[in-house]
Amino acid sequence: MTLTLKKAAAFAMTCSMAAAIALPAMAQIGQEDITGLNAIKSSNGAGLKLGGGDVRQTAANIINVALGFLGIISVIIVLLGGFKYMISGGNEEKTTEAKNLIISGIIGLAIILSAWAITKFVVGNLMTATGAGA
Repeated sequence: MTLTLKKAAAFAMTCSMAAAIALPAMAQIGQEDITGLNAIKSSNGAGLKLGGGDVRQTAANIINVALGFLGIISVIIVLLGGFKYMISGGNEEKTTEAKNLIISGIIGLAIILSAWAITKFVVGNLMTATGAGA
């Protein structure tokens, strides 16, 4: 691709992203509540529905989701290292880079599993200590 074609493609992508963001907001112009703030301000209970769950359990759920995403990233790093190792063709630099990726992914996975175990232990003991059950 030539530089001009790349610039045109980048401009088209930028315009399409801006339109995707701006058009839904523009469709709401003329409606009573564009920002949604009135739903929060309503005092009759018909406004924003907030969760009624325990804050500790919600925090534990957020941590578990974050650790899950990190675990997925770690597994992808290990798979990427294995793929690079397979296509290295005996090149020592590429093989070393692939081995380092695999080792880094395994270390990351071990750290993530340790963090998950510590979180599960702390949250479980916190729930038991405060009488909320486990």
